[in-house]
Amino acid sequence: MDFFIQMVVSGLSVGAVYALVALGLNLTFWTTKVLNFGQGAVMMAAAMVTAMLVSKGVSILVAIGVALAAAALILFIVELIAVSPMRKLPGSMGWVVSTLGVGIFLQGLASWLFGTQAVAFPDVLFSSADTVELFGAYISVQYIAVFIICVLIVGLMELFLRRSIWGFGVMAVAHDRELASLLGIPVRRVVIGSFLVSGLLAGIAGILVSQVSGTVDPNFGMHLLILSFVAAVVGGMGSAAGALVGGLTLGIMEKLVGGYVSPAAAEMVAFILLVGALTIRPQGLFGKRETVKV
Repeated sequence: MDFFIQMVVSGLSVGAVYALVALGLNLTFWTTKVLNFGQGAVMMAAAMVTAMLVSKGVSILVAIGVALAAAALILFIVELIAVSPMRKLPGSMGWVVSTLGVGIFLQGLASWLFGTQAVAFPDVLFSSADTVELFGAYISVQYIAVFIICVLIVGLMELFLRRSIWGFGVMAVAHDRELASLLGIPVRRVVIGSFLVSGLLAGIAGILVSQVSGTVDPNFGMHLLILSFVAAVVGGMGSAAGALVGGLTLGIMEKLVGGYVSPAAAEMVAFILLVGALTIRPQGLFGKRETVKV
């Protein structure tokens, strides 16, 4: 029973991070109909900048602030050079290659600047030795803190999207970009805002994951990006609540299968869940069927 509780709690923690990244993917997809395959490298960049600055004696809060600003700036540049030009080409899927290329470039740049070896990540929230007893099982406080922070951010983002003027703008652009422009909504600002916020979410996710793992390296991020994409698809690409449910479901299933069967079998969970979701409910658990005007 103790082992089961530990697996569920760790699954909730990891799944909440998946949801956070999936929400960032959702934001840029809503406003541009583009999936940013460079998101994983942005997570790596934020975590690596944080670790490097702290190792140079910078305070942890300043390091995190600089890292999050860098993550937002990177996605702003990605939108300018890798997304916007590709979207101007009718029927082009060039953004797949361009955003993936940005991710590969960032990985290479990080390897050149910081080396290819993993570096230790500082304790931001709690030490890995900090535990709390839950129903007889000792649970890492880091897992609980990561889960609470991620769920809180997703909840606040959902509230912000539904209650704020910018959120209404995002929903309007997602529904009909041309009509939103005719109604006076600053579409360009909404798009740029979605990329900036997506960068912040990616940076937070990268820092939280590195806090739990204790290390970060230039190759970190791509695997997490793929799993977060699965969470977004399972939950529904148009729903923040769906991203949360999809992420938590994937995280718990991964940990239970990895703990009771094998770590190798856990790698198959995301694929099976993705295929099942696309077969049974292609729009996702909370998604809606898209109506296309012809």
